[in-house]
Amino acid sequence: MSIIVYQTFVIKQDQFKEGIENLREIKKFRMENYNHKVDILTPVSGKDHTYALLSTYEGLAEMELQNKKMFEDEEYLELIGPFFLENIVENSLYTQIYRSLRDQPKEKSK
Repeated sequence: MSIIVYQTFVIKQDQFKEGIENLREIKKFRMENYNHKVDILTPVSGKDHTYALLSTYEGLAEMELQNKKMFEDEEYLELIGPFFLENIVENSLYTQIYRSLRDQPKEKSK
């Protein structure tokens, strides 16, 4: 069962260009170094500077393992720390975790 982590945040208007560049670097680094998929979601409607990261893991244990690895990685911390401190509006980060619903089991033929 897949685990999906949906994190929304507001990028500071005066840091917009830097914030987007840093976000792309974070995505690239995570996709190259860790076992999960990351997408950057941009607003089509709603608040203009509210962006999201959508991370998909094979399961809850895999999410925990990858997060442990990421937060022990100095290079990753050097990317993520300044991103949230310099480019994101304080208190705007909101994280939700979802689990995919299992498919309905097929009925056995008689």
